[in-house]
Amino acid sequence: MSGSREELDPTNPVALTSATRSSGRSSGIAQRAIASRSIAKMAEPYALTRRILDDRRLIHPEQSVRARTDAFREIRTRLLALGGDSNFITMVAPISPCSGGSFVARNLAIAFSFDEARTALLIDCNLRNPSQHVALGVEPGAGDLIDYLENPDIGVEKILRHTGIPRLRLIPNTSKREMSGEYFSSFGMRTLLDSLRDRYADRYIFLDGPAVKGSPDARILSELADFVVLVSGSGRDSPSAIRRHVADFDPNKLAGVVFNQLP
Repeated sequence: MSGSREELDPTNPVALTSATRSSGRSSGIAQRAIASRSIAKMAEPYALTRRILDDRRLIHPEQSVRARTDAFREIRTRLLALGGDSNFITMVAPISPCSGGSFVARNLAIAFSFDEARTALLIDCNLRNPSQHVALGVEPGAGDLIDYLENPDIGVEKILRHTGIPRLRLIPNTSKREMSGEYFSSFGMRTLLDSLRDRYADRYIFLDGPAVKGSPDARILSELADFVVLVSGSGRDSPSAIRRHVADFDPNKLAGVVFNQLP
């Protein structure tokens, strides 16, 4: 392939482990009914056209490249099987830089938003190379994730962005930070994620994480997630390197590895 096109290998989209998850939370019929009414009110003022979605390499139900869309839907199905009845937080992180981790994270979030009974929230936690606001064509606005963590008084609503995709919201990060571990381990980050998940029983949260190689930040961020999906770029990681980095994560959280096709 030419250019900077990133592809997901549809023949082996994700090799999921037998991860299990325990949770003391129960959504309940009443809570889900309230969430469903809230979802129905989530209007998208400027829905993206099919052409824009294709140009930005964002999956959608009418996409001509059906294998790509179906691959992400398959990953969604497997995660839902692991997660049971409760919503969950999934961290997506590349093993090596430039492996397409952000591409996988946003399209996996979009796959969850296909379901009219669910919403997805994508949070750009790749502080060394933030890109989701650019990839989704979202204006930076008045604040982002780091602004909120440094000053929670601005309020969560100030950092939530429409994406042009129904039932998908973004919390962007628009400025690079070399040191991100202290943000991920902060009380403010944990409190933010808990409140975002608990407010709506049908909200699924996706953390676009930093590369695993060369920094402990992805492992620190994984402590806040229920599931971890690692991304290996084609030809970038040897089988032994993949096994070594997989072993760094809690086996009860590790959902699997996505093999991403790169130029």
